[in-house]
Amino acid sequence: MKQLKSVEAKNVDPIIETIADYVLNKEITSELALETARYVLMDTLGCGFLALRYPECTKHLGPIVSGTIVPNGSRVPGTQFELDPVHGAFNIGCMIRWLDYNDTWLAAEWGHPSDNIGGILAAADYLCRSQNQALKMKDVLVAIVKAHEIQGVLALTNSLNRQGLDHVLFVKVATTAVVTGMLGGTKEEIMNAVSNAWIDNSSLRTYRHFPNTGSRKSWAAGDATSRGVRLAIMALKGEMGYSTALSALKWGFQDVLFGGKEITLSRQLDSYVIENILFKISYPAEFHAQTAAECAVQLHPIVTERLEDIDKIVIDTQESAVRILDKKGPLHNPPDRDHCLQYITAIGLIYGTINADHYEDDVAQDQRIDRLRERMEIIENKQYSIDYLNPDLRSIANAVQIYFKDGTTSDKIECHYPIGHPFRRDEGIPLLVKKFQANLETRFPEKQVQEIMRVCMDSAVLNECHVDDFMSKLMI
Repeated sequence: MKQLKSVEAKNVDPIIETIADYVLNKEITSELALETARYVLMDTLGCGFLALRYPECTKHLGPIVSGTIVPNGSRVPGTQFELDPVHGAFNIGCMIRWLDYNDTWLAAEWGHPSDNIGGILAAADYLCRSQNQALKMKDVLVAIVKAHEIQGVLALTNSLNRQGLDHVLFVKVATTAVVTGMLGGTKEEIMNAVSNAWIDNSSLRTYRHFPNTGSRKSWAAGDATSRGVRLAIMALKGEMGYSTALSALKWGFQDVLFGGKEITLSRQLDSYVIENILFKISYPAEFHAQTAAECAVQLHPIVTERLEDIDKIVIDTQESAVRILDKKGPLHNPPDRDHCLQYITAIGLIYGTINADHYEDDVAQDQRIDRLRERMEIIENKQYSIDYLNPDLRSIANAVQIYFKDGTTSDKIECHYPIGHPFRRDEGIPLLVKKFQANLETRFPEKQVQEIMRVCMDSAVLNECHVDDFMSKLMI
């Protein structure tokens, strides 16, 4: 029997067709979107370079079978690896997500749209090196804008986490769509690939929550973006699609995994998401705790000599933070700690800063941390929860107040918008650039750092830089 290669028999689910039309036909003209995509690329790569300092990350990198050589393969920035594009996407995705330091999108479903850069960069380098396509970094930036938009708009109204599913499904869908387009896929081929991404389903969220929080949350997005590349390549070889992957009665995604609710797109796909993306600039911590971290660091000078005098610490926060980050009892590993509101706040109060090393076992043995955690009271502030859900505000508010044993209190330090919020973009971008350069300096010699900075800091130069030339600058 001849294999069906399209969705000719039925009308395709509208969302699948809308995504395919957007990938193929939407011209990205927003200067703000493309400029923000440049900063997203810089920040995301920097997060990956910093992660290479951690053996628990690097143990996942390289070929699946040691010694495998892929001529003209996809290169992994900051390393000497050249891999097939599928595993190259996993490597890059694993690096950039490892420290929970790349950009964030908060909506009905939160996530990290820059996770798609793993698949985008691997596919772009593969096309240039193995298919002799003259892709420029402007093409990569456009792909970043579109992947952000697909993942982020899906997240606006469709909450996977409330069904127990992980947000990386939207990474898989976005990477699949954009990479199929990059590979030259037709509308039919993009729809075929995207339908398979939905049918793949998603991993469970259990590895992000008590009692199972663990390191899978640091490589899950790499797995998702690499699967997107795999499905894209399959579609280009003629693999069939499934027209009602979402809406099929009883067997479709919506009935099986989404409680019968309809997956929706609440706004037209354009460049909204990347223009409003949230950067993690100051602290590698789950985004709902970013403002609590800022409050704690601000309080550090007045508590650093009085830690033993603290009677109670009250943290006002949003409902999402209570649900995700309110953790009592033992914390077993770095992923457990960087998703604990109490731990993050304690580190800020004790050390006056927060970096990735603070989640490692040697720091976690500091008994002062758990003593402070035991004194913390987490309270949902209803107004914070309302403002968090307001699309015109996108507030991620926290407040911290210290109560001492002698009856005195600190000021109540309140922060509604972290440094990486669009409302603080002018303040944040110079710090993002400093973060990028500091992360480069953890991996490259000074001359190479300066060359990477020269290209990345000039949008005209970066836009015209060929992908293979750009990737060459990132190798050691």
